[in-house]
Amino acid sequence: MNSLAQKCRYSVRVSPQMANRMVESARSILNKFLPDIYIYTDHMKGVSSGKSPGFGLCLTAETINGTILSAELASNPQGQGEAVFPEELGQNCAKLLLEEIYRGGCVDSTNQSLALLLMTLGQRDVSKVLLGPLSPYTIEFLRHLRSFFQIMFKIETKTPEEEHTGGEKVLMTCVGIGFSNLSKTIR
Repeated sequence: MNSLAQKCRYSVRVSPQMANRMVESARSILNKFLPDIYIYTDHMKGVSSGKSPGFGLCLTAETINGTILSAELASNPQGQGEAVFPEELGQNCAKLLLEEIYRGGCVDSTNQSLALLLMTLGQRDVSKVLLGPLSPYTIEFLRHLRSFFQIMFKIETKTPEEEHTGGEKVLMTCVGIGFSNLSKTIR
């Protein structure tokens, strides 16, 4: 990983101290790995903050080759589920980011399905992407792609010894369907 990890914390209709508590708890975990963590804050109040109070944290990390991995958590809406402490949310989000870094790949687990959709709709040529272990959502999404587009992916597992870092990786390969926008004007 680069020595750059960026964070964005946000809080709406709660004390700005909530965001500071989140950051300190996340920083306590991430500072063990990186000394330079940049923090961007956004505290909204008044009309621009909406009607629901809450807070959240979005963490991103950039690899040496430019891959951006992310993790995000938000507090439960008021009256729905148990209340979440800012310190707990900050620590959990930092741990999620470290898990994404360990998983590796070119795309984080929340965006695996988007990469596969773009490969499916792409040119009638071979497309490949290296992912970390497939998330349950991505596995179900592959089933939908097969039933909707009749497309199959070749799935090759890459062991950590071959890649030298992190967990197992999955190389996904397919031939796109060559989708084109028929309503696009030609100039």
